[in-house]
Amino acid sequence: MAIKTYGTMAVDWEQRIDFDRLRRERLARIKALLKQSEMGAVLCFDMNNVRYITATHIGTWAQDKISRFTLLPQDDEPILWDFGSAARHHQLNCPWLGERSRPGIPLMRGAMTPEMGRSEDVARKIRIELESRGLLNEPLGVDVVEPPILFALQKEGITVVDGQQLLSNAREIKTQDEISLLTQAAGMVDAAYYDLYKEMKPGMRESDAVALVAKRLYEMGSEYVEGVNAISGERCSPHPHVFSDRIMRPGDPVYYDILHSYMGYRTCYYRCFAISSAPRALVDAYKRCRDYLDAAIELVRPGRTTAEIAAVWPKAQEFGFPNEEAAFALQMGHGIGMAIWEKPMISRLVSHDHPHEIKPGMVFALETFWPSTDGWSAARIEEEIVVTPTGHEVITRFPAEELLIAGAPFVTVGGTLPTVRESEAPPNPEVVKMVKAAAKAEADSHDRVGATS
Repeated sequence: MAIKTYGTMAVDWEQRIDFDRLRRERLARIKALLKQSEMGAVLCFDMNNVRYITATHIGTWAQDKISRFTLLPQDDEPILWDFGSAARHHQLNCPWLGERSRPGIPLMRGAMTPEMGRSEDVARKIRIELESRGLLNEPLGVDVVEPPILFALQKEGITVVDGQQLLSNAREIKTQDEISLLTQAAGMVDAAYYDLYKEMKPGMRESDAVALVAKRLYEMGSEYVEGVNAISGERCSPHPHVFSDRIMRPGDPVYYDILHSYMGYRTCYYRCFAISSAPRALVDAYKRCRDYLDAAIELVRPGRTTAEIAAVWPKAQEFGFPNEEAAFALQMGHGIGMAIWEKPMISRLVSHDHPHEIKPGMVFALETFWPSTDGWSAARIEEEIVVTPTGHEVITRFPAEELLIAGAPFVTVGGTLPTVRESEAPPNPEVVKMVKAAAKAEADSHDRVGATS
């Protein structure tokens, strides 16, 4: 265990997460990659990229609005255009930006109509900055953009190219402080799973579990509970990827994916349980699911490739799907950082033809799935892994080596019921004798009736 876990406070008596260093190293990394590229500047609307470059944040309500943007020119510092008064807040409280934080309002996801001229205003702002630096004739990388703004940039004579890959490459290798934040975020989910494990029982709804997890995470300092996939019973296969208000029943499988953000850094963290007891089919599915996951984890070390990891997973046809696209994400690996999907992507869909080298500093999640032979239940498990210079370290620690049974076991006059049992128990020897005796009596009765007639 090399990765440390800290408290959530800053203190004067211990070196913990260094946010100044975090800001400097992230910006230095994207600047270096931009310098090596064909681009004169990169323009970002993706809020994760905006935060990565500028170290600013205005709340998760803005996560999907595409209403903040930042320009990073070659050999210069980033300029941020933010949402109204937020720009002034940054001027006062973010000395690393100062007057380079400015108000700027784009299309508000189409709520601003074309005649309002917001697309043209954004494009003019960018053209002025590029022109003043002699970069107007250089390609401009853009990560994501609304079509009217793209067209307005082109009308200003700007050549727009794909900037998304540049940012993805920058975020692929994590700094020391990013790894610490990802570890802290995973530790918070460890605690949420512990509370959940203690509370699960027959009658609990999937939505109740979601509420419990969200409450626990926010109490611990989460800034954004992006989702809690709570899937139980017959909803487990095929995986629906959304919770409901279904009640949990004895013998049910239930699996969760907990996705949240701590200081901008995410988790994607599955665990699987059974309620009160588990049928043999689920126990067997869980072991198969865990074996596939452990085989993948065992291969994680620098110099390996994503193709080697994907090769240990079953083909789609082996677990009921016609092709790898139809089974996508059930056996999967993906980078994790400021978003839940970052490089590298590991899947039989793409990794064999496009292998990617595993490098120190990568942090990714590996997740596996296996359906039970009963046709409706399934197991789902996931671990988050840091690639170290000599191997790897798993940072998700809630126990998952064997299937956990949640809810108090049932106690009878003969003792505690076994935790591996079927919902409908097979008949005991006395019942078998009774059935045979009844069948014989019925046959004898028919014989007597036949004889008298």
